[in-house]
Amino acid sequence: MNFSELLPSFGHLSLLPHIRDLAIAYAMAFVIGWNREREDRSAGLRTFPLVAIAACGFVQATETLLRHEPQGMARIIEGVITGIGFIGGGAILKGGGEVHGTATAASLWATGAMGIAVGLENYDVAAVICLFTTGTLYILSRLKR
Repeated sequence: MNFSELLPSFGHLSLLPHIRDLAIAYAMAFVIGWNREREDRSAGLRTFPLVAIAACGFVQATETLLRHEPQGMARIIEGVITGIGFIGGGAILKGGGEVHGTATAASLWATGAMGIAVGLENYDVAAVICLFTTGTLYILSRLKR
């Protein structure tokens, strides 16, 4: 018996498109996470990129299995959205009659949507989500003060 027959075949793998998409999701989320980190919020440079690559990764991991089942992919996306909502809920703090963290929670949700869009190769949608989220955090926060 040949030793190479015992090893799994990796010839069918196409890593570069997955690495590219995960890197795109990471970079877009980093911009949003940088703002939250700079504002000293509960989630920041680590959380936002991780949310984006996880959302993108869930889509990528199931795309081959569910290629001809849009209902199945919709269920995966629904689960990701729900999970990100749970993470966002952890960013919201209530104390002394005030609620804090809603912008961070909404940003996490938008980052998840961005990761899903990249995973589905809808880069234009991801870019617009990134642009609007970043604009809201950087520009509109000045109007709040």
